[in-house]
This record gives sequence, structure tokens and C-alpha cells, in this order.
Amino acid sequence: MKMNRRQFLGHTAAISAVGLNPCLFAGVTDKSEPWKKELARHRLSSLDVKTVQLKWPRHVGKNSRTGVHGWGPRETVCRIRTDQGASGWGQLLADPRKAEEILARFKGAPISEIFDPAIGILRADARPLDLALHDLAGVILNIPVYEMLGSQGPDATLCYSGMIYFDDLEPQENPAGIEQTLKNCRQDIDYGYRQLKLKIGRGNRWMEKEAGLRRDIEVTRVIAAAFPDIDILVDGNDGFTCEEFIRYLEGIGDVDLFWIEEPFQETREDYEKLRAWLKKNKKNKTLLADGESNPDQAFITELLKDGLLDVNLYDVSWYGFTQWRALMGELKKMGVTASPHAWGTALKTNYIAHLAAGLGNIVTIEGVTCTCEQVDMSRYILREGKLVPPPAPGFGMTLLDV
Repeated sequence: MKMNRRQFLGHTAAISAVGLNPCLFAGVTDKSEPWKKELARHRLSSLDVKTVQLKWPRHVGKNSRTGVHGWGPRETVCRIRTDQGASGWGQLLADPRKAEEILARFKGAPISEIFDPAIGILRADARPLDLALHDLAGVILNIPVYEMLGSQGPDATLCYSGMIYFDDLEPQENPAGIEQTLKNCRQDIDYGYRQLKLKIGRGNRWMEKEAGLRRDIEVTRVIAAAFPDIDILVDGNDGFTCEEFIRYLEGIGDVDLFWIEEPFQETREDYEKLRAWLKKNKKNKTLLADGESNPDQAFITELLKDGLLDVNLYDVSWYGFTQWRALMGELKKMGVTASPHAWGTALKTNYIAHLAAGLGNIVTIEGVTCTCEQVDMSRYILREGKLVPPPAPGFGMTLLDV
């Protein structure tokens, strides 16, 4: 049985408390002690919370479970200032109304009592500030976050477009058809992506079962034929049964998939069937990815250890940046990879770029193309399908006072 999101957040926050063993963290460096001394010079003086509006380059439609997504999300962010004049910011991982409580609890505290560059946040009640504290520490130390993590990964990491939804079905009164999906693919390739993730599972809610399956197959084959040099990933958002998904795989024939994400509600039996089918049909290079949606952590770990999954997808924000730093070392020991979930906002895409450059072991990054009048993200470069994080301090994004 899966934990709900509130239970999962509480669980991850609890194990972020003081006393975590630094040896669990992949980003420990020999610079940690002088870094901590520098952070100790700064005391938290103020917090301010604001919302920023991010805009996607086009209207985004449905997936197998949820309706039209629209034009882009509003994100709540928090800026931390210190008594020495330093500031850093990031997504606020809590209700905005809690900001005053957080400030009352930590005002005047040395940053080193809340945050360790070798680990991340040191207290569970600092969890809402996880991303902002990473950015602040980078600014104080004048280093990018990925250097704080050890610079163990590549300078640039594969990055896919996560924005190919069921736009062939929109608008509902006069559907645009597959031509619109092809147009969206071309837009993303022109932007710089060399991997495309296609949402599939139209028969789960929006079309009759058989018609939806036929459309999923047709869309996949048409895109593969139109863009033969592009990697294709597919995401079912748990919209299939195992049997239905294998019929989809049979229908796409010789189309090779880079990965398969959440095809069905995960069970051991179904992943054993899927793994066996892939092996029998010589599709062993196709990666199986899961863990985005309200995951049962223990069960996902079991599937990864047993070779039934290849990629862990826990969300970078609600799982936690500090928690990801600890988890990456464990995934490396298991011989599996990661690709933290980022859908919705380029802020999360950019956070993941630092995990990738800092720790490695990220097979590809979920790209969410966004613009924002309130945030300067121009230092991030998508070049020939790979995302390059900037060498600027912190996360290298500027929160503008507009």
C-alpha cells in the first residue's frame, strides 16, 4: 500500500534530523571544515516569501490521469538574508503561512547550526528551507552548489523534454490531431532537446480503451519515424494494466525506447512480467523508471535492488535535496541510477542539474521549458541535448525584484 504525500513528506523530514551519518552522503569533501567556519560567521536575519509565475512555451494538455495542465505554474519561493548581507533563495517546501514560524525559530542562528555543506540541512524543522539554504551557502562560499557536492559528475548531462502530452486531443471540441504533437516535438528539438518523453495511456480516461491504445501506438510510431535520431521515453502515469502495456509494446514493434516510466501501478509480479518480455524481445537496453507518484519507499528500494527497476524517480523537491544527497550514494551501491522528478517548473530542472554535476549517477534530467519575468535562469545552457549548470555561486539563478 502506498503512503499518501503528507505521510511521505513527514517520513523524509523526520530522517533529515540532526545526527545523520556524514558517511552516507556522496558529497562530503575535505573542504567541509573551513566552509563550516565561513557559514558560522553568518546569522539568519530575515526571510521573505513571494510567488513567481512560470510560463511554458505552449499550452499543455492531458496525461493518462489528469486533465489539461494549462500554461504554467505559480511557485512559492523563499529568500533568506544574513546579518552579513548575503542572500539565497529557492522553492519554499511548506505552506507560506509557516514562514513566520520558521523565522521565529531560526532568526539569529548561525547558518552553520542549520546547514552543513557536506550534508545539507541539519534539522528536520529546517526542511522548508532546504533549497534556499543550499543556494545561500553557495553564495556565502562563492561556489556553485555542484562544487559543494564534490563535482563528481559530468559538466553536462542528458536532458529530455517532459512536455509531450495529449495535445492531439485538444481542443476538445475540435481536436488538433497528431500533427499538433509532431509540431510540439519539432519545437522542443529546435529548442535543443535530443530526447522526448511521450505521455501515453489515452485509453485510461480520455478515449475508449482500444481506440486509446491504437492512438498511443500510432503517436509513438509516427514520432519515431519523423525524428529517427531522437531518443524516445514513454510515461504511462500508471494508466495501463501490465497486459495492456505489453500490447502497446507489441504494437510499436521495432521502435526502441530509452525508458519506460510508470506504465502501471507497481507490483512485483507485473514488473517481473515486463522485464521478462523486454529480455525475450531483446529490449534489454530499455530502462524501467518508477517512484514519482506517492511512492512506497521500501518497495521501490526492493524493486531496484532486485533488478526490476533501473531508475529512481523521487521528486527533487518534496523528497528533498538533502535527502537526495544521501540517497545517491545508496543507489550507486545498488548499481542503479536516478532521474529526480521535475515536472512543472524549470527551477526543479536546474536543481537537478547540480545534483548531476555534483554527484553523477543521473541518467537524464527532466527538462521543463519555462520563462519567468521574476527569475533570471539565463545562465543555464541546453546544448545538443545536454544541460550545463552555471559556475555561478549557489544555484546560479537570480530572483528579481519585479
